[in-house]
Amino acid sequence: MDFGLSAEQRELAEAAVAFARRELNHDLAMREDAGEFPLQAWRACAKFGILGLPIPAELGGAGSDVLTAALVMEALGYGCRDNGLLFSLNAQLWSVELPLVIFGTQQQQQAYLPGLVSGDLIGAHAMTEPGSGSDALRMRTRAERRGDHYLVNGSKQYITNAPVADVLLVYASVAGRPGLAGLSAFLVDATTPGLKVSSSLEKMGLRTSPMGEVALIDCLVPAGNRLGPEGAGMAIFNSSMEWERSCLFASAAGAMRRQLDACVRYARTREQFGQPIGKFQGVAAKLADMYVRLEAARLLIYRVAWLKQQGRSAPAEAAAAKLFTSEAWVRSSQDAIQVHGGMGYLKDAGIERDLRDAVAGTLYSGTSEIQRVVLARMLGL
Repeated sequence: MDFGLSAEQRELAEAAVAFARRELNHDLAMREDAGEFPLQAWRACAKFGILGLPIPAELGGAGSDVLTAALVMEALGYGCRDNGLLFSLNAQLWSVELPLVIFGTQQQQQAYLPGLVSGDLIGAHAMTEPGSGSDALRMRTRAERRGDHYLVNGSKQYITNAPVADVLLVYASVAGRPGLAGLSAFLVDATTPGLKVSSSLEKMGLRTSPMGEVALIDCLVPAGNRLGPEGAGMAIFNSSMEWERSCLFASAAGAMRRQLDACVRYARTREQFGQPIGKFQGVAAKLADMYVRLEAARLLIYRVAWLKQQGRSAPAEAAAAKLFTSEAWVRSSQDAIQVHGGMGYLKDAGIERDLRDAVAGTLYSGTSEIQRVVLARMLGL
């Protein structure tokens, strides 16, 4: 693996940092308090090219390789303090757009990808249910074939982007095909009669990323909106999760780099007992630990991106990158508060926000516990 970045990659990452600082942090405290989705910032990201990064040029995207896309998402995490916005962007990129690229028909791609890439459409990935999270076999949403349509009934919860989505990638079990053999995926327009979405749920963190509940009551979905063949749902889901675990946490690595820089600046200027607090071993050790976590997380993420770029499957590597980075971000966020002392605990300082946002990373895209189960199974246990 070559760890050197090309001049083009460096320029793109630097441009992404500058763009994020210029366009994405306005009124963040107010928006976060209100739990407001930043539509203007979303469209600015689309205009900059974020939503088209990994999409082939022939489908309207930038055609960037996976490593370049991860580098740009890391740069956004460094320059943008709105982790909720970045989470929503990543959720659409890896769990809606990439499945369309990999599994979609030409007609489906032409119908949805241009709008998703331009920011005119917003997508949501609807898998989790009240009784089915990590255990997909307990899914109760059903799709019954009715001629050239499917009649879909069920409910979903904790669906990122659902309250603002124009199209949802909904997973359902096809009637008459039990277990994983019947698990299928459907592109459901938000205007479909019988589709109901709740208002955004109140959350501890990632408050600018809308999350809602979805009810499907006798929704007639055209058979042409089925993504892949019947029974391909688990393959589509596993593919999207591998991509998400591979690249989503590049933004978290960027946030960790931003945290570290802020803590180093503070430790150099804040004085106690006649010297900068960074001179005290207790503080210096926290900064050193933050650095090690950051570098380890970046290496794990870059390796997965490199493997994906080679066209190789990387489920274990993606699980390891997700597990380590999500937990490292929580620990580094705690250290950032500790380094800043009382000020770090104040909401107005904006330092505690990262901790509230980071905690969710140990839950979404598969909990830390599930990642350990995945890795243990791959070790033959």
